[in-house]
Amino acid sequence: MYNEQFNEVISRKGTHSIKWEFGKTFFNDDDILPMWVADMDFPSPPEVVKAVKERASHGIYGYTGISDEYLDSVVQWMKKRHQWSVAPEEITFINGVVPALNMLMQSFAQPGDYVVIQPPVYYPFFSVVRNNGQIPLLNTLVEGSDGYVMDFDDLEAKLKNPRTTIMILCSPHNPVGRVWKREELLRVAELCLAHDVLLISDEIHQDLVFDGFSHITTATLSEEIAHNTITCTAPSKTFNMAGLQSSNIMIQDEKKRRVFSQTLERNGVFGMNPFGDVATIAAYRHGEAWLDSLMQYLTGNLHYLQNFLQQRFPEIKMNPPEATYLAWLDCRSLNLSKSELEKWLVEKAGVALNQGYTFGDTGAGFVRLNFACPRSILEEGLERIEKAKNSL
Repeated sequence: MYNEQFNEVISRKGTHSIKWEFGKTFFNDDDILPMWVADMDFPSPPEVVKAVKERASHGIYGYTGISDEYLDSVVQWMKKRHQWSVAPEEITFINGVVPALNMLMQSFAQPGDYVVIQPPVYYPFFSVVRNNGQIPLLNTLVEGSDGYVMDFDDLEAKLKNPRTTIMILCSPHNPVGRVWKREELLRVAELCLAHDVLLISDEIHQDLVFDGFSHITTATLSEEIAHNTITCTAPSKTFNMAGLQSSNIMIQDEKKRRVFSQTLERNGVFGMNPFGDVATIAAYRHGEAWLDSLMQYLTGNLHYLQNFLQQRFPEIKMNPPEATYLAWLDCRSLNLSKSELEKWLVEKAGVALNQGYTFGDTGAGFVRLNFACPRSILEEGLERIEKAKNSL
C-alpha cells in the first residue's frame, strides 16, 4: 500500500537535516552520501502529516500541556502492540529519551556511582553516565556465531559491586540488533532485583522488529520487576518524527515517579511541542497499517543488503539485525585501523556511516549502516563502497 511512498526519493535539502545538510561539519564533505543518523528517509504516515498541517494552520503555537487524549493514545498503543497495560498516571512526558536518561541519572544515582552498560552500545549512554558524574561499568556483549549474547557471569559480578546503582539496558539493542529473549530479560531483571540495582530499559526501537522475533517489554515480566524498571519509549523511531521531540517514560513505581518528576521540575522541564502532541496521537491511533508496510519494506532492504554483501563484498560480514533499521557491519577482515577504515569510507567511498569504535572499544573495525531509505539510495551507497574496494 505504501511501497510507492517508500520508494520515492524526497530531497531533505533545505530542511536543516543533520543527516543530509551537515556533511561538511561531521565529515568535511558536503557531497557525502549519509547513511548514519538514525532517522528514516521516508515521510511520516499520512495521518501524521495531516494532523501536523491542521495544527499548523491554527496559527497559534503556545504552551501545550499533556492531555488525556495524548495519554490514552499511548496507553492503547502499548496495550495493542505490546500487551502491556500501563496506566495514564504512570506515563511521564519528556522531549527525548537521551534527555530522560540524563534526568534519570540525576534522580537515582550519585556522583561516583557505577552504571552498567553493555557495549558495543548506543554511544550517548557513555556521555549520559559521565556527564552526570557516574562511572560506566562495562558488561561487554560477547560475539557468537549467530550474533551477540550477554555475559551473565560478568554481569552479576558487576551488579554485585556496592557502588553499582543503575543498569541501562538497550532493548532491542542498538547497534547489534538483538531482540532479547524472555529468559535473557528475566535473568537481567532478576539480577538487578537481587542486587538492588535500578533497571532502566531503553525500548525506543520496540516497534521495529522483524518477522520471527518478538519484543518483550521488560516491565511485563512480573509486578516486582515492573516496580524496579523504568521504561523509555517514543514514537520517534517508529514513525520518523524525531524532530518533534516526544518521548514517554513509564515509571510504574509511584515513589520513583515522584522523584523523577521533581528532577524535571528542578530543571524547568515542562509541557510539550504542540506538533509532537498531535503527531503522536495520530501515529498511535492511525499509523499501524503504515508501520506494518514499513516493516515489509525494511525487510526487503535488509535482504538486498545481505545479498549484496554476500555476492559482491563478502569481506564485510553481517549478522542480520532482529530489530531496528541499523546494520552492524564487520569490516575487520579489511585489515584497516579504525582511522583508516573511517578515511576509506569517507574519502574513497563517499559514504557516511557511524564508526563502530564510537559504540565502545569492542566496536572497532565495525560500522553501523542505516538502511531506512529508498532502495535506490541503498543501492547507490553499497555500489560506492564496492567501487572503493579497488583502492584497498
